[in-house]
Parts: sequence; structure tokens; C-alpha cells
Amino acid sequence: VQLQASGGGLVQVGGSLRLSCAASEMITGIIRMGWYRQAPGKQRELVAGISSDGTIDYADSVKGRFIISRENSKNTAYLQMSSLKPEDTAVYFCYVYRDGTPFPYWGQGTLVTVSS
Repeated sequence: VQLQASGGGLVQVGGSLRLSCAASEMITGIIRMGWYRQAPGKQRELVAGISSDGTIDYADSVKGRFIISRENSKNTAYLQMSSLKPEDTAVYFCYVYRDGTPFPYWGQGTLVTVSS
């Protein structure tokens, strides 16, 4: 397994969860890590991404509630999700871009369910 995702689960509205995405040491030259999510019946959408130069992007829908961070020494990214809403319910997929590779590596999806 090259990307190990963890941290999903069931949480009540307003609660918090933290997702982790650990890339194996075999994946070198990482330039960007982050998450997409896909809710039932909807297209996959970008949630957040962090580049090796520290550039961070968030979907408008999560700004102010989610924080992405990265621990380069461990090839690991984290997504701290707070003030969760039912519309955050989705399968979250972490991704990694390597320098010189046009396509990302994907982690297995992790389900986040926010109950009202």
C-alpha cells in the first residue's frame, strides 16, 4: 500500500475529525498532497491541498473549518476538520503528486459521516 489513509468515522454536527494520509517511503519527490471527497450521487471535488512550498488551497465550502498540514519528514498530511456539517458527509480520498508525474497516487477512501 503506497498511501495509507485513516481517521474517518461517524461524528455529530459540529464535531471534529482528523484525517491522515501517509505516503510510503517508496513515493519520493512529493510536490503536493491533499484530499478530494465524493458524496453519494455527486462528483468528486477537491477539499484541500498543500504543496511542498507551503501553498495551501481549500474548497470554499470548507474554508475556516478545515485545516490541512503536512509533516514532510513522515511523508504524511493531515486534515483537521471542525464544525462539521451534514453536507461534509462523503468518502474522502487522499492524493499525492510526485514531481514529473502528471497523475496522482490515490489512497483508499475513508468514509466521513456527519449526523444531525
